[in-house]
Amino acid sequence: MEGGLRRPIRHTIDWQNSDYYNEELFEKELRRVADACHGCRRCVSLCNSFPTLFDLIDESETFEVDGVNYNQFEKVVDHCYLCDLCFLTKCPYVPPHDWEIDFPHLMLRAKVIRFKKNKTSMRDKVLTSTDLVGKLVSNKILSPIINYLNSHKLFRYFLSFIMSIHIKAKLPKYTNLTAKSEAKNLEYNSSSVNKVAIFTTCYHNYNEPKIINDLSSVLKHNNITVRIIKNEVCCGMPKLELGDLISVQNAMKINATILNRYVIDGYKIIAPVPSCVLMYKQELPLLFPDNIILKKISENIYDPFEYLFMLHKQGELKTDFKNYLGSILYQVACHQRVQNIGLLTKKILELVPKTDVKTIERCSGHDGTYGVKKETHEIAVKIAKPIVSELQKQSYPIFTSDCSLAGNHISNLSDSKVDATHPITLIKNAYGIKNSEYK
Repeated sequence: MEGGLRRPIRHTIDWQNSDYYNEELFEKELRRVADACHGCRRCVSLCNSFPTLFDLIDESETFEVDGVNYNQFEKVVDHCYLCDLCFLTKCPYVPPHDWEIDFPHLMLRAKVIRFKKNKTSMRDKVLTSTDLVGKLVSNKILSPIINYLNSHKLFRYFLSFIMSIHIKAKLPKYTNLTAKSEAKNLEYNSSSVNKVAIFTTCYHNYNEPKIINDLSSVLKHNNITVRIIKNEVCCGMPKLELGDLISVQNAMKINATILNRYVIDGYKIIAPVPSCVLMYKQELPLLFPDNIILKKISENIYDPFEYLFMLHKQGELKTDFKNYLGSILYQVACHQRVQNIGLLTKKILELVPKTDVKTIERCSGHDGTYGVKKETHEIAVKIAKPIVSELQKQSYPIFTSDCSLAGNHISNLSDSKVDATHPITLIKNAYGIKNSEYK
C-alpha cells in the first residue's frame, strides 16, 4: 500500500504515559516499522541508521526482521541524530498513511528508554551540556587555554582516550566576548513597529558571537528594534537527541517564561541556528501539546531568512546593496528543510545583484556531536562527501550554510580552503556594513 497525496502530519509524543517506556510495546512497534523499512529501503542513502538496519536484517539467519536480536537494534539507534529527513523527504508511509511511520520519533523513544535505564555515557552527557560547558569555558582564563589544547596533537590523543573524541574532528573555539556580554553594543532602538528579540543559541553565544553581531547589524540596517535575550538557557535540542526529556522539560519551563514576555511585548524571536528554531516550531509543541504559552512562542519564532523574506514581501526589506556576492554554494541545513519554509535563504541572497546561488540539499552528517565522536566521525565524513565533492569540483569562491557547525564541518573536510561563511554575514557584507557601524 503506497503513500498518498495528503499532507504529512506529526503526532504528539506521549512521553508522560508509562506505556511509552514499556520495552515490550516498544519492541513490537520497532519491529513493525523495521519490517516496513526492510520492504521499502528508500532511505538507504540518507544516514547510517538505514544501512545498519538493512545489514542486520540481511545478515540474520532468516533474512527478515524476526532474525534480528532486540539488542542489535541499538546500533541503528546510535546512528540516528534526528535530522528528520527520512520523514520529510523519503518515507511514503508517514501519517496520515495507515502505517503511520515516524522513524525519527521512534528512534527518540529508543533514546529516551536508554537514558531512563542509565545506559547513556558520561561523554554524551557532557557533549550535550552545551550551556554548562560554555559557561565554564568562556572566560579570559580558560578560553585561550582550551582553544590551544584543542589544537594540540598530544592533548587530542589524551581527549580521544579519555572522552572518545575523534582526534581529527575539529572542535569549535570558545571566546570570553560572548554575544550576551556584548548585548549593549548589539541592541538598537528604532521608531519602527518591527521588533526582534535574538535568541543567541549556545553555539553562537559562546563560539561564534560574530554571527549575532552580523544578524543585529542587518536588522538595524533595516530600522528594526533589536534586543538580545540574556537569561534564556539552551533550547534543549542536544538533550532531546540524548533522550533526556526531563532536562528538555526543565529548559522549556525556563525559556517559555522568558520568551513569552517578548512575544507579549510584540517582538518576533529569531535564532540563527535552524535546530533551535525547529525545537520551538515542532519538537517542543509535540512534547507539550497543552502548553498554550509554548504555542504562542512557536507562532512567533523565525529563521533569520524567513523573517527577512517576510519583510521583503511587505516591501520593508532594504535592497540598497553596495557589494556583489558572485557564485555561492549553499548547503541547505536539514533542520531548516524540516521547517518547510522553502529556500528563503537562497531567495534573499539572490536579491543581491550579480549573485548566483547553487543549492545542495544533502546532510552534512555533523549534528553537533555525531561528527566529533570517535565511533562516528568517519561516518560523518562519508555523509558529507557529496557536498565536499561539489565544493571542490566547481571551485566556488563562497560556501555557506545556515548551520554554522555543518558549514564548518564541510569546509574543514574540503581541499578548496574555502571557509564557510554564514549567509547572514554575506547579507551584511552585501549591504557594506562595517563591524563598528552600530557600536
